[in-house]
Amino acid sequence: MTELAVGFDLDLTLFDTRPGIGATWRAVSAESGTFIDVDRIVSQIGPPIQDLIAPYVPAGEIDDYVAHYRRIYRHHGLAVSPLLPGVREAIAAIRRNHGKVYVLTGKNGHDATRHIEHAGLEVDEIIGWVWAEQKAVAMRERGITVYIGDHPADIAAAHSAGGVGVGVLTGNDDETTLAAADVVLPSLVDFPAWLESHLTRQRMETLTAGLKSYGSLMVAFSGGADSAFLLAAAARVLGPGRVIAATAISPSLPSAELDAARAFAAGLGVRHETPETDEMARAGYRANAGDRCYFCKAELLDTLGPLAAALGVDAVATGTNADDAVAGFRPGIRAASERGAATPLRDAGLTKTQIRALSRDWGLSTWDKPAAACLSSRVAYGIGITPTRLARVEHAESALRAALHAAGVPVRNLRVRDLGDEGAKVEVDAEHIAALTPELLAAVEGAGFPAVTVDARGFRSGAMNEMLAEPERFR
Repeated sequence: MTELAVGFDLDLTLFDTRPGIGATWRAVSAESGTFIDVDRIVSQIGPPIQDLIAPYVPAGEIDDYVAHYRRIYRHHGLAVSPLLPGVREAIAAIRRNHGKVYVLTGKNGHDATRHIEHAGLEVDEIIGWVWAEQKAVAMRERGITVYIGDHPADIAAAHSAGGVGVGVLTGNDDETTLAAADVVLPSLVDFPAWLESHLTRQRMETLTAGLKSYGSLMVAFSGGADSAFLLAAAARVLGPGRVIAATAISPSLPSAELDAARAFAAGLGVRHETPETDEMARAGYRANAGDRCYFCKAELLDTLGPLAAALGVDAVATGTNADDAVAGFRPGIRAASERGAATPLRDAGLTKTQIRALSRDWGLSTWDKPAAACLSSRVAYGIGITPTRLARVEHAESALRAALHAAGVPVRNLRVRDLGDEGAKVEVDAEHIAALTPELLAAVEGAGFPAVTVDARGFRSGAMNEMLAEPERFR
């Protein structure tokens, strides 16, 4: 997966520094008694300030004027230079896509840093004193492939670095002077939507190329949104006849998930294999320490690998996505990697949000399917996994979901967490917590739990991991 790295200009891209630059040069002009056409300078922000004041100051004194300007800028320019609309949202969009954020500016590094810190922006690096080709050099050194600026020189630098140049109309230039940009946006408010579209298109091209590299593929198909999308993509690229869906049957798979997986595979016209796995035979799985998922995934891949070989299939792939790759504690991903499983979605950089959006566009029924982790994920670490315990969890969840449906509560995410002797803890979407009356919770007790509590924080994936005191020792 190629890491996303995005660069921003500072003046008139992140901040409207015209008021601050103007106020500071007026102070310099007044203190020195030198006429400086401040309005003209402000209308030309972008190039180095030495070039902008050259018409008004003797050549031998330019550096002195610039030094004085920089000494007093923080007093006159910082507070009156507002953050432009959409900046925080633009940075958040990059972070959602696991990208790095850089600021490359002709402004000196000290003042640039003051602006960033004053606004409370979190960026990975600030590179000052760079203009035109100097920006391109800095971009190449850092692998920056998207650069956003308000000046034609910003676009030229992006292209010189082999990247995409995004122009914004928050500076002194217009669509005509920014015509060389790959895209011109009114402001950074429009950047998140453009970035998602750009990355989705780019990452789908990478996914298609990756899938084409296989003659045939077996997809470890849980029935969830990620593996369903991968299965559909593989069928589109390779053809249904060269793709096999494999759903492992075991006590940890809810029966309803198997029925849905069969129907989905049939709808794509791909062969559906349902091999049995025996993770219960693995002591590490039964022990249910923090690395339980390692043994589960090992069993799955140790089963699918020989099956794929017997059927003449080139590779086995999982639905691991780009979010999973940075989610922290994921021992199952390590087990799959050790066994050579392909991860086309992760390799392409596709996030869960992008996968769901593409699934919706393709008309896949799984596009908005709630996360459905295996039943073992409901059992608190340290409590042994048994078929009986898993069946009780499945019964409790089915009974509670049915009771909520009958009561008109449109719950989407629901988990019954098995805490052993302490009973069960119920998680639902936060907006439905108040609906969990004792009468409804009786459905969980009826499944065999001695006591039931409600998690006041609501549903969240990986809640059991919060109970691990030292997850590092399971890596």
